[in-house]
Order: sequence, then C-alpha cells, then structure tokens
Amino acid sequence: MSCGQKLIAELRRQGYRLTPQREMIVEAVAHAGRHITAEEVLEQVRTHSNAVNVATVYRTLELLARLGLVSRADLGGGSVTYACQAHGRHGHLVCTRCGAVTEVDSEIFATLEEQLRESFGFAPAAKHFAVHGLCATCRAELAQEAPQAPEPSQASCTE
Repeated sequence: MSCGQKLIAELRRQGYRLTPQREMIVEAVAHAGRHITAEEVLEQVRTHSNAVNVATVYRTLELLARLGLVSRADLGGGSVTYACQAHGRHGHLVCTRCGAVTEVDSEIFATLEEQLRESFGFAPAAKHFAVHGLCATCRAELAQEAPQAPEPSQASCTE
C-alpha cells in the first residue's frame, strides 16, 4: 500500500470526509518523495484543479500532521515542510549559507538521544531532526576565500 493510500485509509478510518480537494493534497504529499512546502503542494494540486485554495492546503496539512500521518518540519528558510510518515524517522543537515539539505538516517542521532536520556532524563519525542551548520562545499569555499597568512619569508616586521 502506497503512502497516499495509507493516508487516505487512515483518514477514512478516523471518520474524516475525503473530499476531492483533500485527496489531491494527500496525493501531492505522498508523491513528492521528499519534504514539500504548502506552496509546493498548492502548485501540484493546481495542475489538476483550481478549486483548491491555499487555506484548504494549510488546513489539510495541519490535520494530517495533528493525526500523525505526515511529519511537519521547519528546515529553515522560513517555510515549514511536510512529508509522508512512511518517509520514516530521519534527520536533515541544513546548510545555513547555501540552504542545501542533506537527509541522514536517524540512527546517527541515536547516540545523542541516549546521552540526553542519561544526562538529563530527557526522552526526545521528535520523529525528525534538523541540524543547522555549514555543508562541506560551503566550508571549502569559505576556506578558499579566507585571507591566507603570509609565508614566513614574506612576513614583514615594523617597529
């Protein structure tokens, strides 16, 4: 069963009406295969119908998130993104310079979670992690741009 089919079945199981607009929104999220913004969902849906407005998209996405059917994540850049829960528990490395987003398996964060539990008695409930910093490309570019220290033979002293 595809992610879209699972979402639709769960909405029906929980007694929610499955309007054509909701179905198109669910399918847009399910077929994205990645995190997608409400604006991107609207753009996808509008290729099939102009009968969906941005408020309907936001309400539907928030309903799906509240029901635990999609994950809601703020990866920076001012837009909240949504992904099918079938996407699984995972994390992202978000470059603060260029905006690149790299998806990483959540097992990388297992050690951190364990340390939080042991040190603070804190059990993270997040199904999504986002760590902001500099990607390898930006770090390399910044290293190239940084003024180089003069070679010892080129150094000058003044008194």
